[in-house]
Amino acid sequence: MSRKASVVRVALAATTIVLASLDPAVASSGGGGLPWEGPLQQIEQSITGPVAGYIALAAVAIAGGMLIFGGELNDFARRLVYVVLVAGVLLGATTIVGLFGATGASIGLTSVQIASNGMKEAGGTNG
Repeated sequence: MSRKASVVRVALAATTIVLASLDPAVASSGGGGLPWEGPLQQIEQSITGPVAGYIALAAVAIAGGMLIFGGELNDFARRLVYVVLVAGVLLGATTIVGLFGATGASIGLTSVQIASNGMKEAGGTNG
C-alpha cells in the first residue's frame, strides 16, 4: 500500500471519529435566529398593514379610473396602468382574504382547541 493511500485512510478515519463524537445538538441548532428573518418580518408587516391596504385601494381606484375614463392611452401607458392595478390587487389580497375570516396556515390545534376537546371528552360541554 502506498504512503498516500494510508494517509487518506487515516484522515478519513479521524474525520469520522471527530464527526461521530460531536454533540447531536450541534447539527440541529439552526432556525430561529437567521439573519434575514428580521427584515422579512418587517417587509411582511409593511405589506399587510393598514397603510398598505389604503395604498392598494387607492391604486386600484386610480388605475380603474384611468382605464375607464382615460380616453385614448397608448400601449405603454395601458400596460403601466395594468401593472399598477395588479400591484394594488396583490397588496390588497391579504385584506380581501382577511374579510372572509382566513388568517393563514394553521398546523395543529391551539391551546384553546385542545382545552375544549378535553372538556368534550370529559363530558363538560354538550356539542
